Amino acid sequence: MLLKPCFIYIIGASSLLMLIVGISLVLSNAFPNFLQTKVKTEVVLRNGTDAFEVWVDPPAPIYMQFYFFNLTNPAEVMIGERPAVMEIGPYTYREYRPMEEVVFQENGTRVASINPKTYIFVRNMSRGPESDLIRTVNIPAMTVMERFKDNAVVANLISAYMRSSGIGLFTTHTVGELLWGYEDGLLKALKTFDPNLDDFFGLFYKSNASSDGEYMFFTGQQNYKDFARVDTWKGKSSLDWWTSEECNMINGTNGASFHPIISKNEVLYMFSSDLCRSLYAVYTNDVTVKNIPGYRFVPPSDVFANMTVNPANAGFCVPSGNCLGSGLLNVSICKQGAPIIMSSPHFYQADKKFVQDVFGMRPNKDKHQTAIDINPLTGIILQAAKRTQINVYVEKISRFSETGNVRTVVFPVVYLNESVLIDDASAKKLQSVNIQKNVVENIPFFVIALGIILGGIFMLLMCRQKVPESTEAERQPLISS
Repeated sequence: MLLKPCFIYIIGASSLLMLIVGISLVLSNAFPNFLQTKVKTEVVLRNGTDAFEVWVDPPAPIYMQFYFFNLTNPAEVMIGERPAVMEIGPYTYREYRPMEEVVFQENGTRVASINPKTYIFVRNMSRGPESDLIRTVNIPAMTVMERFKDNAVVANLISAYMRSSGIGLFTTHTVGELLWGYEDGLLKALKTFDPNLDDFFGLFYKSNASSDGEYMFFTGQQNYKDFARVDTWKGKSSLDWWTSEECNMINGTNGASFHPIISKNEVLYMFSSDLCRSLYAVYTNDVTVKNIPGYRFVPPSDVFANMTVNPANAGFCVPSGNCLGSGLLNVSICKQGAPIIMSSPHFYQADKKFVQDVFGMRPNKDKHQTAIDINPLTGIILQAAKRTQINVYVEKISRFSETGNVRTVVFPVVYLNESVLIDDASAKKLQSVNIQKNVVENIPFFVIALGIILGGIFMLLMCRQKVPESTEAERQPLISS
């Protein structure tokens, strides 16, 4: 008879103990901390880790799409009217970007490598063949005219040659030529006087199957937040193009990898050699990609805002104090003097003036915003779209009749959409990791739930043990007096 009450009290004690343990585990965050510690030790650039294999040779297919702006009214533009362009694209290329010449240094805390990129044309994902013709601004001519506009003698000689050769402000070339290079008549003529001058021009001339220089990365061995962070580029820890130390800083990763354990209030930094600067992105919303949870990070408008909006951007105004307006970045200083202006596609988030200056600009957040979707636990990119636009600064130059009465305008040439979506095999692995994460993180709640269930059983058994007094009285035999 004594065993039954003891058993009931054991159930009650177990219920109380489980509730205490479960609540303690929730408050101490023990299981999530354990999981995060495990991830921090595994997500390191070290031979044999999954993180290293993905970093060296990304398994997810990467695509680069080009959308050109074909000029439809060149004659009208020459007499001062607004340019009218028509977007033509995409012209899609599969991008391969394995890390090569990988060398670990300083006891595995850093790793050096180059990152050559190779582009293979994908016809069935493109609007047309690479032989499609595009009419656009003559970038070599515009570059030469800008360079020699203050030298009257040289400018007159170049102008005379351009007239005799029929070289104008606008030109027509194939998609393949504009991207990968063609022999330019004006550059070829100038090479006679400057043998070091390259007489070929292309927006990505010499960029196919080549790298942008050697990187030194932190491996994340000492600090998980340093995973894949760029230490130096081309042997330098900072840039020298801009007019402030802050703007010349090399911050973050190269944009292809991020450290694990990412929080929503974090700012993610990236260095882009294409833009010749570092930039950053902030959390905007939760997403789900292939049943994997993620955080979406987007560069805010402050990144490319004018110095009046974001004083920290004053250093990007070159020459010093010469700012074009919000949403634009003058990269001529790092593009051999070519009057190249970078922006978001269709001048998204730029001053309205630039949108209104060119007929055919239709900025759209969904189509033209750069966004990165990241799994917060592992730092793995689930989906990303890096979108930038190449423009040319066009203006009337009095010493060159070839510019006619053209109005000063930031002329759009092409915009790029470099995108990636996690492959199915990697997604399956990450789904498994996410399930394990959910199980581990919910163990304390399972313990609490079991404690509550045992508590309910304990209360039920206790209630059944108690017998009302009236019932006992009824059971006594009646004694007559």
